Amino acid sequence: MPFTIQENTLIGQPIAETSSIQRHNLGAIIRTKDLLLGSSEHIYLKGVASTVLGSVVIYNPDDFSTSLLAPNDIGPVAVAMAATVANQFGWYQIQGKAVVKAGTVVNDANVYATATPGQVDDAVVAGDRVKNAKFASADGTPSAGLAECEIWRPFMDDGLAA
Repeated sequence: MPFTIQENTLIGQPIAETSSIQRHNLGAIIRTKDLLLGSSEHIYLKGVASTVLGSVVIYNPDDFSTSLLAPNDIGPVAVAMAATVANQFGWYQIQGKAVVKAGTVVNDANVYATATPGQVDDAVVAGDRVKNAKFASADGTPSAGLAECEIWRPFMDDGLAA
């Protein structure tokens, strides 16, 4: 996915790469465009162990650290653009059509946290819905274990209302 920057800014680290050196201010947000996925926004965050491309994370706006999404989480949600593990820095998608780690899902379904950290599904679990997110494909698109998901600054609030 060759993302191109859509604003007048210098970028020291490509969207799909990680770095052991912090190359941007944590929390920096940029707009990009991909020929297949369209326009999107990305935020620069610290990684966490076991993160892979498409991992769904919760991030802390105080220090911009991440944790793999899990049931009952509360906070803003983002999607890893690379394997940004512990002691690494990278870009995470917060708006647009993202590619996420997913279980067996169908197109147009709501998105929910699962017992598998960093993976989402469409199985309804009270309190675990990722708000402002909807699957844009079934699982297997673009490849096994992944699905496309439309996101717009998603978040979890552990609320029971769907």
